[in-house]
Amino acid sequence: MIGWIHPGLIFIFGALLIPFLKGTGKKVYLLALPVAAFADLVWISRSVPLTTWQIQFENYVITLGRVDQLSLIFAYIFTIAAFCMTLYALHVKENGHHIAAFLYVGSTLGVVFAGDLFSLYLFSEIMAWSSLFLIWYHKTRQSSEAGFRYIMVHIFGGVCLLAGIILHVQSAGSIAFNAFEWGFGWSYLASYFIMLGILVNAAAFPLHAWLADAYPEATAAGTVFLSAFTTKSAIYILLRGFPGVELLIWLGAITAVYGVIFALMVNDTRRMLAYALISQGGYMLAGVGMASRTLQAADGAIAHAVCCILYMGLMFMATGAVLEMTGSSKLNELGGLYRRMPAVFGLYMVGAFSIAGMPLFSGFVSKTMIIESAATLHLPVVWIMLEVASIGAFIVAALKLPYLVWFRKSEPTVEVREPHKNMLVAMALTAFLCVFIGVYPQVLYGALPYAVEYVPYTAGHVIEMLQYLTFAFVGFWLLKGTIHPEPAITLDIDWFYRVGGRKFIGFCERPLIDFANNIDRIIKDIADSFVWFSKNPVAASRILLLSVGVVVTRQLNPSYVQYERDLEELRRVYPRDPENRVAIGMGVLLVLLFFSIYLLIYLTYGVLWT
Repeated sequence: MIGWIHPGLIFIFGALLIPFLKGTGKKVYLLALPVAAFADLVWISRSVPLTTWQIQFENYVITLGRVDQLSLIFAYIFTIAAFCMTLYALHVKENGHHIAAFLYVGSTLGVVFAGDLFSLYLFSEIMAWSSLFLIWYHKTRQSSEAGFRYIMVHIFGGVCLLAGIILHVQSAGSIAFNAFEWGFGWSYLASYFIMLGILVNAAAFPLHAWLADAYPEATAAGTVFLSAFTTKSAIYILLRGFPGVELLIWLGAITAVYGVIFALMVNDTRRMLAYALISQGGYMLAGVGMASRTLQAADGAIAHAVCCILYMGLMFMATGAVLEMTGSSKLNELGGLYRRMPAVFGLYMVGAFSIAGMPLFSGFVSKTMIIESAATLHLPVVWIMLEVASIGAFIVAALKLPYLVWFRKSEPTVEVREPHKNMLVAMALTAFLCVFIGVYPQVLYGALPYAVEYVPYTAGHVIEMLQYLTFAFVGFWLLKGTIHPEPAITLDIDWFYRVGGRKFIGFCERPLIDFANNIDRIIKDIADSFVWFSKNPVAASRILLLSVGVVVTRQLNPSYVQYERDLEELRRVYPRDPENRVAIGMGVLLVLLFFSIYLLIYLTYGVLWT
């Protein structure tokens, strides 16, 4: 039964009309699509739970519309983010950029509502390829190379996902997308492949480097879109397919700490935020891993995904505005922008306070759900790692980056002003949502799928967080004079496949091509020999026998040279030249003779055995 319009298809098919629109009409249309998708979600939320858009294919049922509280909350935040980000990108002139963005959003909603593994894989692949163009539209050498590496990594993840799906369907006989069995042994191989493919999209350590490599090279608006959808859709899939897998707890804690450490080291604003995004994904992974032991952790992972989409999008909007107005995202090339871009700075700090978990901002009401779950489950090491990552995020996003970009003494080399009005309005709307959720968390908690009572604003919790942030601020202030950004390259795990890929390509360009050419030459010589033999069978046989005779006589009687003279004479008369023809019928006769002898031996062998 098809009883509602799929929100993802609104974006996907709506994107097809973008090239035919111009001016104000196009801008209104671009904003109307996410509004229509949101209204569609409001309509179908009245019938939750709902399973529709089912298509019979052979012995399987393709389910494009599985709607419940879990898929619905992700669909809502993706659609809201799409509106804010489209508003931010209204000034972008390339139609292809908007088409890629809408295909990206639509396919993400396809993943969220997928009730079977085949449609899950299909929409995941559309996500990967459409998002690629948001990187390539930056039209630089770095973006071209980063986009190539990006899609190679996602092809690897897609292959792992597809392999796991095939193995799962073979063993279970069903394509339904539900929780997968997890354990140790060959019987769980399908689950291993599926999880590996999803962890690539989640940018979990050590599969994270593609994000910090590619996102900073995308367009200013493209990076904003990229920050919201791929990693969060992966968290959704893990919540649906692998809740409570303990491995995710430790992967999440390691990813949270690893990401924030590298964020402190890099020299690029957008790369710094990319590592911060990786770190925030670690919290969600840990929450998914604890989901079966406490529903608060599951709700925390969902709530943090919602908040992270907003505040990371806001911070990427601000750094994208800096990039568009100054032409640079390098910390060593920026500074002193406070007087020229005060509005961007103020809006950026809302996102920075949110990621830091400061009270009255969105991160405070979501991140602490996961951290307290680790304490409740008596996981002290995980709790410490998540707390350290939280303090590190405050230092990175709320102290180091704004200090070096807006307050460090430096004079811009170009005239700097506030960005386009649509960019400021989009940032203001996103900032409002960050503050609104932080002040009224019940709105977010009421939409979560699991009924968990959680009160973030307790005196002890607020005082504890303010103490952490105060000490971090004092330490940074005392040491800020030692911070001098340098134009250096920070090596990450992607170094291995960058170098390995370059070596492989070098091997393909030289030794492998030489080897292939040698093989071609040998095969050609063999083929020429067969052609020459078929045209000169008698002479060729004599040459072969004389050649053997020359080798033998050289060993037995070196002074005997008659064979060598006869061999030279034959080679002179019958050179290996296809144009020098002798009766080809002799060659055909020899071939027939060979097959006759073979047939005789085969028949004799069969008679003896019977």
